[in-house]
Amino acid sequence: MMGFMVIFWIVVAVLVVWAVRSLGGGRPSQSQPEPPRSPLDIARERYARGEINDEEFERIKAGLQR
Repeated sequence: MMGFMVIFWIVVAVLVVWAVRSLGGGRPSQSQPEPPRSPLDIARERYARGEINDEEFERIKAGLQR
């Protein structure tokens, strides 16, 4: 009887550990973090999306080259 209780609690503990890890509480993902983007890369992306016009892009680029 005591052996079954010990086995029961071991199974419960294993299930809790498995549930926590499957919900993201385990090891961090193995993917590499994105390298930081430069300010010029960000300005290029904004220009490509149409958020800034030609003059604004050139002004930003000139300011970054100082």
